[in-house]
Amino acid sequence: MKKHFFLFAVLISLILVMTSCTDDEPDNNDMPDTGNLIVSENITENTSWTSDNVYQLGGRITIVDDVTLTIEPGTIIKGEAGTGSNATVLLVARGGKIIAEGTATKPIIFTSVADEITPEDVTAGSFGSPNLDPDINGLWGGLLICGRAPISASNDAGDITEIQIEGIPTSDPNGMYGGNITDDNSGIIKYVSIRHGGTNIGSGNEINGLTLGGVGTGTIVENLEVVANQDDGIEFFGGTVNVNNVVIWNNGDDAIDTDQSWAGTLDNFFLITPNDHCFELDGPEGAMQTGHTIKNGAVMTAQLDGDGEVVRMAADLINVDDNSIVNLQNIYFTNVQDGQKINRVTAAQVNFTDIFINVAAEDLANHVNGDVPSGVNAGQTNTANASPLSWTWAAQSGKLAEF
Repeated sequence: MKKHFFLFAVLISLILVMTSCTDDEPDNNDMPDTGNLIVSENITENTSWTSDNVYQLGGRITIVDDVTLTIEPGTIIKGEAGTGSNATVLLVARGGKIIAEGTATKPIIFTSVADEITPEDVTAGSFGSPNLDPDINGLWGGLLICGRAPISASNDAGDITEIQIEGIPTSDPNGMYGGNITDDNSGIIKYVSIRHGGTNIGSGNEINGLTLGGVGTGTIVENLEVVANQDDGIEFFGGTVNVNNVVIWNNGDDAIDTDQSWAGTLDNFFLITPNDHCFELDGPEGAMQTGHTIKNGAVMTAQLDGDGEVVRMAADLINVDDNSIVNLQNIYFTNVQDGQKINRVTAAQVNFTDIFINVAAEDLANHVNGDVPSGVNAGQTNTANASPLSWTWAAQSGKLAEF
């Protein structure tokens, strides 16, 4: 009898283990039945996520030090709703790695549980949301990567080499970033789309679509899309990582935000109507002073309806600090509206080369806050290449064809 009872107990335990990972009960986290695999604990051993499943982030999930998460091409990851300390994010801690290497035919999609996109949609080549418009934001958190590359930061005691990342409570040590390893490797982000994120974690403080804190050159970030994030599209906090082939569409704050002497290059990108700055390029916050390069980009500063009326527009074109260190090269601005300007053009270490604003020559000065610097021109020269980004939701919706 005891033996039979023991076997029965083992069987029940196995059933409970198998069902605890799927959202198959009405009262499971107050979520409806979706069949998703729920991830509710940190990733503490090497793990693979496969495209035949949809993974549902049930909170702040961390890939811890010395652990790798590999995500198969075509995989969908959905974040539950949550704000403040309950915001759902995927965090790569220092020493952890994410290998999210999609393909042009099988991108990896991070989105909200409210998004009805399925693996079958991805297999069929339909990468847009079937039910959420591309301007709906704040439904979950985002993707944050912390590395050991140098940053320029300070506090009341002076220079510091590490600090807590935005979006992660200070009580969580996994949110620390910074160090002295310029070629630090946090993994691969390739053919990845991040959507509908940026939930509020405090008063006026939201999570970026992709946050890169002290990320090193050993990390590969290319072929990336961020759609409808409530805060910035990508924010760099120091580090040395290079980023190539990017689309950022309908963000609630800045499209590109740089801080703490990021020392990398952003090459080939399309920015479509952020709600605030197209570029928010801040200067060093400590003694270390290095700069970055942003080149070969196209920026749509406003979206118009069929009657030519503005339905959405950015606050300005480029915003820098007096101490910013940036090389801006081959950037084209189109659909530019009255009041949209390049600010602080007198910053000594900000250089403009072949910046083209699509306005009449006689109107160029109206879009510069100060004298028009050398390298800023009126015209339609666009060096951005849309072909590597043909897989994106933005391209499939025809937005890249509007440039």
